[in-house]
Amino acid sequence: MSDTSYISRKQELPLKSENTSLFLQIIISIAVFIFAITLSGVLSIDSMISSWNKSILGSITVQIIPVNNTNKEKALAETMAYQEKAVEFLKSVNGVTKVTPLTDEQLDELLSPWLGDDVDISDLPTPRIIDVKISPDADIDFAQLSMDLAQASPQATLDSHKLWLNKLISFADGINLIASTVLLLVAAITSGAIFYTTQMSLGLHHNIIEILHIVGAKDAYIAQQYTKRMGFLGFLGGIIGLFFAVPAIFFIGNLALKIEGGIISDATLGFGDWAIILSLPLFAMFISMLTAYYTVKQTLKKML
Repeated sequence: MSDTSYISRKQELPLKSENTSLFLQIIISIAVFIFAITLSGVLSIDSMISSWNKSILGSITVQIIPVNNTNKEKALAETMAYQEKAVEFLKSVNGVTKVTPLTDEQLDELLSPWLGDDVDISDLPTPRIIDVKISPDADIDFAQLSMDLAQASPQATLDSHKLWLNKLISFADGINLIASTVLLLVAAITSGAIFYTTQMSLGLHHNIIEILHIVGAKDAYIAQQYTKRMGFLGFLGGIIGLFFAVPAIFFIGNLALKIEGGIISDATLGFGDWAIILSLPLFAMFISMLTAYYTVKQTLKKML
């Protein structure tokens, strides 16, 4: 029986009794809590952008400005004539799959949140709305389409949603970039805390490490002990951080659902997203083990 196999069962380094263990566990718990909250935000924003792309980029809206005339019936007839011209033109455009003029009932339902249920839109100069579906692979020049539509129906205006959607996506991408930076900073700070804690422990147990080298222990064995200990602290700290993060994520999600307008409601977390979030303790354990092993190997080369 070799000395090394005897040593491997003994755990000579008193790592469990170190005061820095509690400090490191708290740091990891806080880091995982912040990481989980931020990561949930990143994943939610990604799902929101994906939902916008699916629901909005496949459609355009055409608005028929009502004709001004003291004779309401004549004005309505002229407006409807412009709508028919716009519908005929849009059906002839390559890439357009469906053209649907909204009915009076649909317009009433669309405007009722703004005007109230008791308002009769027939008494108002309400624009007519045409919903146009386009093929996902359609290559349409919307600027040219808008000019051609104006020639076919002078009262028609085009809204492709792309302008304001691109602004929203740019804003969401900016938030995503900030959140991703926070994730990197949290991971870097956690790794730094593990690095310096491990170095302090190596300095504290310098004499024991020298004796272990004398009796035949290799750097890999010492690194293995630190790796196991830091991995345990990382996993335990991750579990604690996640324990507090999950209720916080649900709380923030419920607050977001109370915001009217439907945009924020598209920011949801799917099964795969939750799988990533719930795996954070394993991620914390992996980072802790990797950092500890690297720190021990590099530090021992300089110490001995």
